Order: sequence, then C-alpha cells, then structure tokens
Amino acid sequence: MPPRPKITREMIVEAAVAIVRERGEASINARAVAEKLHCSTQPVMYQFATMEDLKRAAYDWIDHYHTGYLMQMDERKDPLLCIGLNYIRFAVEEPKLFQFLFQSGYARENNLAEMIDSAELTPVLSAMQEGIGMDMEKTKKVFLTLALCVHGYASLIANNGLAFEEDVVAAHLERVFIGAVMAVREGEFAENESDFT
Repeated sequence: MPPRPKITREMIVEAAVAIVRERGEASINARAVAEKLHCSTQPVMYQFATMEDLKRAAYDWIDHYHTGYLMQMDERKDPLLCIGLNYIRFAVEEPKLFQFLFQSGYARENNLAEMIDSAELTPVLSAMQEGIGMDMEKTKKVFLTLALCVHGYASLIANNGLAFEEDVVAAHLERVFIGAVMAVREGEFAENESDFT
C-alpha cells in the first residue's frame, strides 16, 4: 500500500483560501479544511496550533494574491486606471476574498497612514508615481483620494451586488483622479505662494 501523501502547510492554507472563496472567512475551521483535503483534522492542527493562526496565514496568502491581481496591466489603458479598475473587478470576481481582506479586522494596518506605508502598496504607488510625475509624498495624497473612491465602489459591489459597469466606473475614476492631482498641485502652488508673502 503506497504511503499517504503528506499534507503540507501550503496545502492547508490553499484549502482555507478555497473555503473563504466559497463560503467566507467564518467557515474556516479544522474540520472544513480537513474535508477539503480529504484527510483527518490532525495534519491541520499539527501545522496550525489555532484557527486564528490559519486565518492569518490565509489572509496573508490572499493579500499577496490581491497585490498581483492589481498589477495586471492592460497595455491599451492608463496604468493608474487599470489598478483602480482591477481593485473593483477583484470585488466583482472575488467578493468573499475582498470581504476577508478589507472587512474582517485581519488587516495589520490600523489607520490610513500605516496602510499607505505598507510594503504591499509599494508597487502600486511606484506605478502611480511614474504616471503622474510627482514625488512620493504627493503621490500618496493623490492615491489616498482615489483609493477611498475605489474602495467605496468595490465595497458596494462586494456587499450589495451593485452592478459593475466598467465604462461608468472608469469615467468616475478618471474625474476623481484628475481632481485629486489638481488639488495636490494647487496645494503645492499655494504653499509656494505663501513662501513669498
């Protein structure tokens, strides 16, 4: 009789992610993961002392997946618009993963300043900085304005089934982006003017 395949930590995390995707974060438990892997609960409990540890590992996996999802660019579109639309599209295609990432309390960042300085956001901010030609501090101000609008749209879609009309959403995001860039530039102009008075 061949030996049973070893259940690895990665397999357990991926099974937990599949459970979140199908039924939501509250459905993660040792029995559900074991059923998904066709094994007993022993390997799950061996790899993860608590379900909280497993949920944290699943959260980290989803967070990394989400960052990669955001950075999938359509060469025909502005990269900044792509990132915003991808964020909203993620909520359309993966509503349970979106809810776990942003509405479960598992985020490590406790405020907007921590969120904007997180390592996961670095590729997004770098792409945005290159696109608008501002220093990183000003880019973060533009990003924050745009992010609040994008997150609002995504939350409405993930939680309330709001229809995703890409052309309408893209037009709104473009207006918010242009307004945010103008506001930051006007603020910069006002600061420079005050230096001369």
